[in-house]
Amino acid sequence: MPEIRALFWDVGGVLLTNAWDHEERNFAIEEFHLDKYDFESRHKLCVQPFEEGRMSLDEYLQQTVFSQPRTFSPEEFKQYMFSLSKPKPDVLEIARCLRDRYLMATINNESRELNQYRIKTFGLAECFSLFVSSCFVGIRKPDERIYRMALDFVQRAPEECGFIDDRPVNVEAAARVGLRTILLMNAQQLKRELNHNGVEI
Repeated sequence: MPEIRALFWDVGGVLLTNAWDHEERNFAIEEFHLDKYDFESRHKLCVQPFEEGRMSLDEYLQQTVFSQPRTFSPEEFKQYMFSLSKPKPDVLEIARCLRDRYLMATINNESRELNQYRIKTFGLAECFSLFVSSCFVGIRKPDERIYRMALDFVQRAPEECGFIDDRPVNVEAAARVGLRTILLMNAQQLKRELNHNGVEI
């Protein structure tokens, strides 16, 4: 097999906690006493344009939360959303150890404001030189086009690139494109599988 020259990483569930997935939304539903069925129904209608960068966070909240009067402000809700993001130190440390030896990039599904907040807050730009985020490119995983676009950006063959994600559907799509994939379980397993692929920590 060719030597790996580029590593693509998912963000939510890999480097950081998820930005706005089921668990985070459930926390907000409880914190702000939202009607779960109503909110989730509205979220389902908005999530694709929201994560593809065609809907701002303010527009998303207007349609999902503030379609009726509330006792809290949009700013309070946004700050709560941001506060839910936490680092995954063990995996971040692995990424930092590799940043000087490999082309490092992300392929992730996130809305623009949350994505930018997380890049800045957790210093991801110090580790990654390219962010192939759904909100920037208008395509979400597991659509195979986002992986092909990432390969075009870095000008590497698929077999020269590793991809790390915590969701089987995303790993399977990347493998179909030809990337060398790792389904993340934990940091120790990640180290073993990177080593197996010739990437020494």
